Amino acid sequence: MTPERLSIIKSSLDRRQTDLTVVMENVRKPHNLAAVARTLEAVGGLEIHAITRLTSIRLTQMSAGGTKKWIKVSKHPTTEQGLGYLKQKGFQIIATSLCENSKDYREVDYTRPTAILVGEELEGISEQAMQIADESISIPMAGMVQSLNVSVASALVLYEAYRQRMAAGSYDSCSLDKETYMTLLFEACHPKIANCCQQKRIPYPAIDEDAQILEPLPGSRAKSDDSFAEWCMKNTI
Repeated sequence: MTPERLSIIKSSLDRRQTDLTVVMENVRKPHNLAAVARTLEAVGGLEIHAITRLTSIRLTQMSAGGTKKWIKVSKHPTTEQGLGYLKQKGFQIIATSLCENSKDYREVDYTRPTAILVGEELEGISEQAMQIADESISIPMAGMVQSLNVSVASALVLYEAYRQRMAAGSYDSCSLDKETYMTLLFEACHPKIANCCQQKRIPYPAIDEDAQILEPLPGSRAKSDDSFAEWCMKNTI
């Protein structure tokens, strides 16, 4: 890990927005989830919410690229549970839907804790979700089309949120708690060891502010990420 690379990682962690997310209702296609997740990561998000009946939906390395390392996918079985969870956390639910009461997407205050709700490509957002949402927004269009691709619409709204938050200074101070910060720093700087620890279900070794491992796991004399990972694969605690 070079000092330059460490600086880039820490700068990214310092600008993470824990109170900005996207909720995808009735999402079925992993590539749609991945496309939205990539934009969410680009504006500093950490977690995307998927409301789906699928047993499993996740970001794959092929479709999500490096986003998989940074964005957590939280799955909810029903709209009521997913949106209810976010409202309990203090998020405003902003639905992207063309309806009579929709506001221009630029007129909403995204500096508040915000969950942007998008619907399935063909059916859109459900009536139940619309009743739970705090606001509905639309994107002005001059042509004949009535809607944009879900990933494009999400990107426009997320970058308006980014613009507002930059102007408000939301990116000037770190919003991550210490434990989350150090966990993400470890995973970014020591991916092989992190993967091994996850497979063995053992805690990460402690690191300092420069991501240097302070002490090896009990029984290990590993001096490098590769040897540490090799030891981890062969041993359990």
